[in-house]
Parts: sequence; structure tokens; C-alpha cells
Amino acid sequence: MNSQTEQVDLVASGLSGVEEAVDSFLAPFVTAFSNIIFFPVAVGDFSFPIVVAWLIIGALVFTFYFGFVQFRGFKVALEVVRGKYSSKDDPGEVTHFQALASALSGTVGLGNIAGVGAAMAMGGPGATFWMIVAGLLGMATKFTECTLGVKYRAIDEDGIVHGGPFKYLPVAFRRFSKPVATVLTGLFAIAILLFGVAGGGMFQANQTFAQAKNVTGGADGLLGGPWAGLIVGVIIALLVGLVIIGGIKSIASVTDKLVPGMAIFYVLSCLIVLIANAGNIIPAFGAIIQGAFNPQGILGGILGVMIVGFQRAAFSNEAGIGSAPIAHAAVKTRRPVSEGFVALLEPFIDTVVICTMTALTIIIANQPSFGEAQAEYVETGLSPDGVTLVSDAFSTITGWWPILLAVAVALFAFSTLITWAYYGEKAWHYLFGRRSSTDIVFRLILMMFIIVGCVATFGQVINFADAALFMCAFINILGLYILMPVVKKEMKKYLADRKAGTLHELGADDEADLHRIRTEQGNL
Repeated sequence: MNSQTEQVDLVASGLSGVEEAVDSFLAPFVTAFSNIIFFPVAVGDFSFPIVVAWLIIGALVFTFYFGFVQFRGFKVALEVVRGKYSSKDDPGEVTHFQALASALSGTVGLGNIAGVGAAMAMGGPGATFWMIVAGLLGMATKFTECTLGVKYRAIDEDGIVHGGPFKYLPVAFRRFSKPVATVLTGLFAIAILLFGVAGGGMFQANQTFAQAKNVTGGADGLLGGPWAGLIVGVIIALLVGLVIIGGIKSIASVTDKLVPGMAIFYVLSCLIVLIANAGNIIPAFGAIIQGAFNPQGILGGILGVMIVGFQRAAFSNEAGIGSAPIAHAAVKTRRPVSEGFVALLEPFIDTVVICTMTALTIIIANQPSFGEAQAEYVETGLSPDGVTLVSDAFSTITGWWPILLAVAVALFAFSTLITWAYYGEKAWHYLFGRRSSTDIVFRLILMMFIIVGCVATFGQVINFADAALFMCAFINILGLYILMPVVKKEMKKYLADRKAGTLHELGADDEADLHRIRTEQGNL
């Protein structure tokens, strides 16, 4: 037994050495790349990444261009997701609800817990208000990109859907030279692939194991042994492998149960904290409004609080990144804009509901760790541990409730992992083609990164993947600007047909449109 432990320690030591070597080698490249993608724009005494401004400006443009569709179309979205206008003969792989659940599983995760907790410490209660505003604006962006994801999709003879930015970006960039269009779309695919493997795979696996180890006694607990990380990594990798082998149908069959279940559990937990501290609810809302426009003791003043809220919302719901259209493209529908309406619900659920519930729970529980984290941020400028703030708030229910939070975090992470595995696989198909042999290679690479992620972090790899993901926003939103007149035409026709009661009918114009799209796809 001792010899086995020594062997494991030797392997762990060797992996640690490789991790340090890789991080040291990549550090200057990652720093340079991150400095470009997250280039800071200074406004007064506060600075923020230019990519956040790019995302928020895009959301504003789409909001005004489509006439505040996130508000006017909310009722339509609820009708569509319930299947009111669906037909069993509609082409695609999954229902509207399953497509929404799959996309949500890629965004609802640690960012809604740890990220929001950190935002509260950095921006105070007022950041909640600006998170909500940014989430509402992001609904218009999701509407735009997911409509296009379905509009320009291609469906194989075996019924497998290929859609999302890999299909509509080449159409948008056709006005540029072919090399430029190819490079831009290729860079987008590489970034999605990299994040799917490193950010979605390695990081989520690492955080899942870390949380499980923490609630089982840490280094002295059940998962503190030398084999624990490797065993947990193999289990997670096998579970992910079993799910993604079946493609989006298999993923949807998991997420359409997992996402609603874990979201309901998490929101109910937050509500229990709110009810248990009912006397703090009115003061909490007052603190949110006051903090949004008259922050006290937080770096950056009102602008700083606004930017913290906007940044957290943008990083949480990924509106404009271009990832969600990949999942939404698989929906069963003949009307692309119908899924655009469904997709606008995503930032609402992710940011306006779940992120806001997290923020309210932290504010209303008013645990000592919240004030300590704020003071530490003001003093050091270092981002605090957001999970601890939520865990401490949940401990007001009962001392063992944070264990349930750890289970929720693990489920959030797993759902994010399988969805990003699908996104990564679609990027792999764009770059290397869709063949059984190459698909096996991708899945083996993904599973290897998951296993390694439970033992080591390779922080610079994850940092690079993070920056690469937000590089997608610059490319994707540029394509959305070019194609948004197409979306507007689709929206007007759909709403007119809905009013006339002819949504189930496919007219001559629609047939011509479908033929044109198939022709375009064949020429790309």
C-alpha cells in the first residue's frame, strides 16, 4: 500500500512539475493575448475591459433595432417554448424546451454563484441593479444570434443538425474577401474548441472536485487521498463521454431534467433564506437601488458599480459570444425566429432570475463574511471567493445546507461541461470534418483534459481559453450587425403570421427561402 501511495505521489509530483513548466512557458503569450482581448478602457478613475463595452453596445443596438423585442416578445416566447406552434413534422433534433435547457446548461453554472458573490463584494448591493439591466439588454442579443443560428443551419441526411456561427458567419463575412472570412470564422471555431476542452472541461472538472473535497473534510476527508482526484476525474470523464456520444438528443434528454431541477432547488434555497430573514427584504431592495446610484465605500463610485454589474451579467449569460446558437440550432422548427424568441428567455432566467436571487440571498442574509469580503476588496483589490459568501448565506437555513449547495455546484458544473463538450465537438467538425474516427479523437482529448483537471489546473491554459472565448464576441457581433436586417424580416413575417393564425403554413416565400439557404450552404 505504501509503495502504491509513493507511486501516486511520484506521478502527482511529476504532473505538478509539468504544470509549472507549461504555465511558465505560456505565461508571456497568455498575458499578451489577454491584454488585447481584455484591453482596459479608462473612464475617470475606473477601467473596464473593452469587450464588455462591445457586448453592452451590441445589446443596446439590437434592443432598439428590434423595437425592445425582449419585452414585446416575452409572451410569444412562453407560447413557443410550451410547444403551442410546434408540429411533429418540423425538421430538427430537439424541442424548443430541450434546446433552451441545453443552452441554459452551458451558461447556468459557477458564474451564477461564485461570480455573483464576487461581484457583490466588489460592487456592493448596487451591482445587482446593473446586472438586471444588462441581463434584460442581453435578451435582444440572444434573440438575434439564435435566430441566425437556425436560419442558416444545415441538416444531414441522417437528421443531424449543423448550425450556429459556423454557418451564419461565412454568410455575413461574404462581403469581405474569402481569406478574411475564412480566417475570422476559423478563429471563432478554434476559440470555441479551446474553451470547450479547457474552460468547459478542465476548469469545470477541477471546480467540481474541489467543492466535493471541501465538503467531505478537505485533505483529511474522504477525497483527501492521493488517488481521489484521479478516480473522480475518470468518473466524470466517463459520464460526460456516455452523454455526448448520443449528440444533442442525448444531451437534451439530460439537461431538460437536470437544468429545471437544479434551478428550482437553487432558487428555492435562496427563497428559504429570504423568508427566514424576511425583515431584511425591504432594506435589501433599498440598498440595491441606493447602491446603484449612490454607492458608499466601494471603489469607482456609480460608474464602477455599473461596470461590475454589466461585466458579471455579460460573463454569466454569454449573450453575443456565439455559443448558445449552436445548441438552439438543433431545434425542431420551420420558422428560425421562433427559436430567437425562445432564446431571449435564456438571459432572463440566467441573469435576471438566478443571478439576482444569488445577490439577494447574500445581501439579505448579511453574514459577516460579506462585509469582510467588501473590506478586503477595497483594501487589496483582489477578487474574493464568491462561493463562500453564498455558502455562508445558506448556512442561515441550517448548518448542513452548504453541503446541498456543493451538490448543486457539481450539477451546475456537469451540465455546463456536457453542453460545452457539444459546442467543442461542433467546432471540431467545422475544422476537421465530421467522421467517426476524428470524433473519437476529440472525445478522448476532452476526457483526458477532464481527468487532468481534477489533478492539476494548468491555470495559464484556462486563462488563455477564457480570453479566446471573449475574442468570439468581437467576431460574432460583427456578423450579427451585418445580418440583423435578415432577422428583422423574419421577425415581422412571423409576428404577422401569428396574428393571422397561419404560423403552421409554409408559403411559397418560405419554400424559396429554404431552397436559397440550402444552396448557400452547399456553396460554403
